[in-house]
Amino acid sequence: MGKMESDVIIIAAGAAGLSAAVSAAQSGLSVIVFEKNAITGGTANKGMGPLGIESRHTRARLLQPTKDEAFKVFMDYTHWRVDAKLVRAFLNKSGDTIHWLESLGVEFVEPATYFTSSYSTWHLVKPEVGPPGPGGAATMMKILTQKAIDLRVKFYLECAVKQIVKENNAIIGVIATDKVGNKIEARSKALIVATGGFGNSPEMIKEYAGFEVDKDIYPFKIQGVTGDGIRMAWEVGAQKTEMSMELVYGMPDPLNVPPQLHEACRQPHLFVNYLGERFMNEAIMANVTFTGNALTLQKDKTGFLIFDESILKEMEQDFDTRNRVFPKTNFENSQAIIDAYLKSGKGNFYVADTLEDLAEQTGIDLENLKETIESYNVYCKNGYDEQFNKERKYLRSLTGGKWYAGRHFPSAYGSAGGIKINEKAEVIGQDWKPIKGLYAAGTDACSIYGDSYPFIFPGTSMGFAINTGSIAVESILKYLNIPQKHKEVK
Repeated sequence: MGKMESDVIIIAAGAAGLSAAVSAAQSGLSVIVFEKNAITGGTANKGMGPLGIESRHTRARLLQPTKDEAFKVFMDYTHWRVDAKLVRAFLNKSGDTIHWLESLGVEFVEPATYFTSSYSTWHLVKPEVGPPGPGGAATMMKILTQKAIDLRVKFYLECAVKQIVKENNAIIGVIATDKVGNKIEARSKALIVATGGFGNSPEMIKEYAGFEVDKDIYPFKIQGVTGDGIRMAWEVGAQKTEMSMELVYGMPDPLNVPPQLHEACRQPHLFVNYLGERFMNEAIMANVTFTGNALTLQKDKTGFLIFDESILKEMEQDFDTRNRVFPKTNFENSQAIIDAYLKSGKGNFYVADTLEDLAEQTGIDLENLKETIESYNVYCKNGYDEQFNKERKYLRSLTGGKWYAGRHFPSAYGSAGGIKINEKAEVIGQDWKPIKGLYAAGTDACSIYGDSYPFIFPGTSMGFAINTGSIAVESILKYLNIPQKHKEVK
């Protein structure tokens, strides 16, 4: 049995874990990080950047919100069903955290929105190569990893923590195994759980969030994110929180659908369920969380975005809505892209010469679909959507020629919740008191969304991870009675 010791042990090296590792090492603490994957970065390697409120970037551009406004809007959005002190602590710290990341060498391109009515809180990381986009934040993870190494943080990759060790009502370390099965016993004065949630655990998703993976939800499957830290924290007495998925929506496997096709199928055209009925104002489709919510209430949690040949020609020139994840402006080369995708046999996109054929291919109720289109075309002609009050500029009649449909399901960037923490990132036990020496950060402890991810503040998940990682270290310094200081990287 291998044995080791440090001031702090961190389980997992994603955004929360790396933030905590650098912050702890800068404060003079010895740090061990166990990561069961072969690389660091976790889910953040697929992301774009963290939230920041009142950073120098937003202040320079006179962008809203202020800290006070953000707190009010956030709490109104969640109907005060979340820990207000934790929300306030996270939001208040987030701007300074952007500056701290910059001091480490991270560069940000701009504070961006996700969709038109969201706030410009998303601090997009400047990648090593190319424009900001999905995966751009991997550059930030690389910088944090190197800074941690420079500060003598010890990383043990491909080492999975199996148990948190508790003795005399305090956490004293962990038991882990390396890639060949050797047992490792590590002791510490404090422990931070930062394993990224349960977004790639079909069993936990079904039990705690009520979805069946690859049947009625198609989440982003990040390797290793299987709820290990949550389960281990529960085993030593941590309280559970509400647990959910960070819902979005899209065609299954969206990163392998051509971006132009994917975005063409997320424009505010006619959206129906298997019954052939509309179920939402399609103008809100840019808010991926709201659309994901609406889909969960439909038969088989499924919806079909339908357009015809005339609408396709309009999309070849311009899309109605755009977003920063898939920033496509039009459906250029549409026919070639559609033909290639149909030939690939991946499914979930349909082309038909008649409504009868489209209904047969998709399984949509034909008679209801005909009635829906007839009513919808009247709304378009009159310039007023009697059913859902969709904006007039999005009302386009469907007349055929060819019919197209993209099939959508709920998706998720990951999970939310599991371990109850307070505003100090201390894990709360069954007696509502902090468990001595135990802290949690990031998705494992992210129970601040209520029932819906707040995409009005883009970058929230990554921002929560980085900030709570740092908050956990501040709490550990107080727990160990050590003045906070920063050790410079040479």
